[in-house]
Amino acid sequence: MKVSVDQDRCCGAGQCVLTAPEVFDQRDDDGVVVLLDERPAPDRHASVREAAAVCPAAAITVTEEPDA
Repeated sequence: MKVSVDQDRCCGAGQCVLTAPEVFDQRDDDGVVVLLDERPAPDRHASVREAAAVCPAAAITVTEEPDA
């Protein structure tokens, strides 16, 4: 799995941080998403998918990659 974020689309709702705090954070000044882990461990994949699904601005993209 590879995760990317579009900071220009982010509205600062913070749902991603609540859902997957190991992978996402927010900037202190404006609340815009900060990606902490572009390639999260498999045990975090479900929460990352959920974070992308609940993002009101659709600012999170999850790309599934074949197992290496």
